Amino acid sequence: MANSGGEWQRARRRKGAARREKQCQADGRDFGNAEDKSRIQRRIAETVAELRGEEFWLEWKELLSRFLASEITGTSENKGTLENDSSLRSCGLDCVCYGLGSFSACVSARYQLAMLILLLDTLRVPPVQCSMFDPVFTPAECEVLQALGFTVLTENEEGKRPVSRPTLFYLIHCGKALYNNLLWRNWSPRALPLLTIVGNSFHSIQERMVRRDLKKNYSFISDVIGACEEMTLPCSPRFLDVFSDTALLRFPPQRLASLHPHTWTQASEPDYQHCEDLEIIQRDQGQPTPTHLDTSL
Repeated sequence: MANSGGEWQRARRRKGAARREKQCQADGRDFGNAEDKSRIQRRIAETVAELRGEEFWLEWKELLSRFLASEITGTSENKGTLENDSSLRSCGLDCVCYGLGSFSACVSARYQLAMLILLLDTLRVPPVQCSMFDPVFTPAECEVLQALGFTVLTENEEGKRPVSRPTLFYLIHCGKALYNNLLWRNWSPRALPLLTIVGNSFHSIQERMVRRDLKKNYSFISDVIGACEEMTLPCSPRFLDVFSDTALLRFPPQRLASLHPHTWTQASEPDYQHCEDLEIIQRDQGQPTPTHLDTSL
């Protein structure tokens, strides 16, 4: 990413892991002139319009608006859609998006960006309250995001962001370490309820891994999965490569209270030194290898 001050490399991945991650990255072209950036913005707008007409987006909109209205206002009542909930409009919901991918070169990343734009519009979250980071972003992509109103981070947080108010994390098809780091940084019965995640199903992660490996390498996911409230988000067959296995995750206080008190004392920072299938871009470790350019731009 521009001005990150470091180099990057993709950590080793287990065979097949890329199927659940971004399928392409930037090819090194900057798309830096005004005409190219205008073309990228036009394609984003076209993709937003396309998704807006999809039936599964309307289902997402209905589910997420009801779900988050209850979560953020701190009530269990059905508040209806957010368009009619004035109390939620002023709640100050933050948003963080990691690992989106190169949306100028990757169709999947562009659809995921379009979905984020639709979600923020539905939730009445100004784009400036959404922080974005991916080390594969080119300088031109950073400028496009800023033109759309987003806040572009210049340092890799590796998911280790503390929260002090309700925050939506948009982490579709990100690596397990990113989720594990986010949980570690907010590992308390007071902070975890402030997190809402649109991302990979934790139950699917558990099903695909040997439990002892999940506990060893991603202990925070393993420890909280029994207290996580998960709702699968629908996906059109046409968009399986883009939104498959995506769920809405949250951590209700009453469920966290069921965990053993000893759970909260095991909060050493993850290091992943012995993890063979790490799926995260770490800071100061080289540049990711570009693949699968979308030449339709």
